[in-house]
Amino acid sequence: MKKMKIGSNKRWNWTLFLLASVVLIAMILYSNFLISNIRKEERRKVGVWADAITYKADLVSHMETFFKTIRNEEGKRATLLAKAMQKVTDAPLNDDYNIPFYLDIISSNSTIPSILTDENGNINYTINMEGEILNLKNINELGDKKSEFDSLKLYYYKDNYNIIYYKESKIYSNLRKEIDNLVESYFQEIVINDAAVPVIITDSTKSDIIAFGRINPNKIQTQEDKSKLIKYFLSQNTPIQIDLPYQGTCYVLYKESWILMRLRFYPMIQFVIVLIFAIAGYLIFSFARRSEQNRVWVGMSKETAHQLGTPISSLMAWSELLKEQDVEPSVMKEIDKDVQRLETIAQRFSKIGSEPELVSENIASIIEDFVEYLQSRISSKVEIKVNRNDVRDFNLHVNKYLFEWVIENLCKNSVDAMDGNGVIIIDLLEEVKHFFIDITDTGKGISSKEFKLIFKPGYTTKNRGWGLGLPLAKRIIKQYHKGKLFVKSSTIGRGTVMRIQLHK
Repeated sequence: MKKMKIGSNKRWNWTLFLLASVVLIAMILYSNFLISNIRKEERRKVGVWADAITYKADLVSHMETFFKTIRNEEGKRATLLAKAMQKVTDAPLNDDYNIPFYLDIISSNSTIPSILTDENGNINYTINMEGEILNLKNINELGDKKSEFDSLKLYYYKDNYNIIYYKESKIYSNLRKEIDNLVESYFQEIVINDAAVPVIITDSTKSDIIAFGRINPNKIQTQEDKSKLIKYFLSQNTPIQIDLPYQGTCYVLYKESWILMRLRFYPMIQFVIVLIFAIAGYLIFSFARRSEQNRVWVGMSKETAHQLGTPISSLMAWSELLKEQDVEPSVMKEIDKDVQRLETIAQRFSKIGSEPELVSENIASIIEDFVEYLQSRISSKVEIKVNRNDVRDFNLHVNKYLFEWVIENLCKNSVDAMDGNGVIIIDLLEEVKHFFIDITDTGKGISSKEFKLIFKPGYTTKNRGWGLGLPLAKRIIKQYHKGKLFVKSSTIGRGTVMRIQLHK
């Protein structure tokens, strides 16, 4: 038994499909590799940022402690200066031992801005002051700036006193500005972080948000909003533990950046795009292949009909000549049948490629007439039976020449499958909407994997044959009669049932 496939590109189709699949899988794997690396890089950046925040928080804490120490020392020096002035005022004029000491304390003040006034606020002198204050006559001319100064009363005789106004030194003021800037930049570092990902810092219980960055503040207005956000961030990545001054153990929670989130969908987008192109390419290729097959079918059919025309005309002429020579009538009758048959075959081929005319025909009569013709031209060991099965209406819209061709192909295939010895049963059946023709033989049968292969052009199990009969029969039923032709059932060694399904 010989199986032949003509013009089959199935192997190449599978090769191209496998290559496309390998390329697609490689693209997806590489995309996942990039996503994994980006995710690790984001976590590394968040870790570095968290370490920087911890370090900066420690620095802020140390600076604040240092600032408090300086502020306390400034206060002590101002108090000491005031006391020294008070001692100078209270000391007897002949106290040569203590007065120089207190005067030395007063003169050594080179940092604390001070203003000495009488009890009416008139300025007697200034120390370490600059700008327009040096031109003032009364302390009240300072206006709102007077509140920047602390004051001490220096009594010198009974209820008479002077007042010393002092404030923090310029060094201390500058230092406080630097500390404020440092604290402000610390919080800005949290809000605008180098990690470039949404970040929140929670307390040790992971229930409250201490600070956040790259997050819309409107999303964390209530405690419920905060809890939802914390829960969502915990589901995204493992938190990073840090220790902050005045806060203790805290946790840095973050989620993936928008770029990484978009990249996660990139492989799926790739897959969809490749799939769309693959489907479009397959459809275009299939359409082109079907168009090419149609052109081949049509071209071959038209050429066959053209080639048959001349010998048929000649045979018809010879038939008429033989009748005039008193040839045996029974012989001439069979010759006329064969000539008519050839003419029918030529008409079949001529109708391929054009829209055939469908008219109401009696299906049973078409089949029975063909069986009568075929029976005398096949092996006497093959019997063909037609069962009407009480079908009431056999009239369907068909093209007689093409439909008869289908029956002929199916019957001849059955004869070949039985090696010229067996029974072919043609059952006519009907349902509410469909009409069925089952052709059963007692041949070799076919395997289930060949149910669809036998309808592909070029596939044949015969030593001689082109594998075009069944594909052409199916095309006639499907394309021209809007029906179906398929293998209903088959058993190896017992036979096959082919079914034609037509709409009533």
